[in-house]
Amino acid sequence: MQFRPCIDLHEGKVKQIVGSSLRDGDNSATVNFESKQSAADFAGLYRQEHLTGGHVIKLGPGNDEAAAEALSGWPGGLQIGGGITADNAMKYLEMGASHVIVTSYVFKDGQVNFENLDKLFKVVGKERLVLDLSCKKKGDDYFIVTDRWQKFTDTRINKATLEKLAKYCDEFLVHAASVEGLMAGPDLELVSLLAHHSPVPVTYAGGIASIEDIEAVRKAGDSRVHITIGSALDIFGGSLAFKDVVSSCKAG
Repeated sequence: MQFRPCIDLHEGKVKQIVGSSLRDGDNSATVNFESKQSAADFAGLYRQEHLTGGHVIKLGPGNDEAAAEALSGWPGGLQIGGGITADNAMKYLEMGASHVIVTSYVFKDGQVNFENLDKLFKVVGKERLVLDLSCKKKGDDYFIVTDRWQKFTDTRINKATLEKLAKYCDEFLVHAASVEGLMAGPDLELVSLLAHHSPVPVTYAGGIASIEDIEAVRKAGDSRVHITIGSALDIFGGSLAFKDVVSSCKAG
């Protein structure tokens, strides 16, 4: 299990926001934390700790300069997402991203757009593409959700879906939308499902707030599921020590 750090960018600043609060019209959002440090500073920290596979997420417009600074600060060490399309993906790879993360270009309006996915696949190749499979539980199943996690698709997160989508990408990034940002514990049922059925590496996000939570994910995921943590970390205003998370994951 690896710790995959994050750099979330909003209006050019490193922030932690409530994901579902982001509005397209005026780009407003409910902000949990805003750092005085730059995106490049965080990239340097992650590089110092030899943490690869972390992700830079551009939340709305006005983040290109900060994103470029982050990618140049840890060349090949960070993935990037936010507004990625077949037309701009190569630009970010050339700027130093190891992978591009795609969300709304493929998952939008309650649908999975396989035409766009195929376009992106042909441009960047499987080995440099990450699919963000944000999901929520409905009934007994998890479904991919789109549009700020407000719309359910009819696509279940199960063995068949993961195997089908894995043909297009190198990794999955999975946000447990129902627990994301609440710091009230991870969705261990989802973690277990991912561990048992994903044919490619997967990073889980959502609810991790303590070392005990990390150990619970390690156990539920058979040490196969990587983690990312946002608002709970002390570097983002939380109480969970970044250094302790790094040590805990490296120990496992």
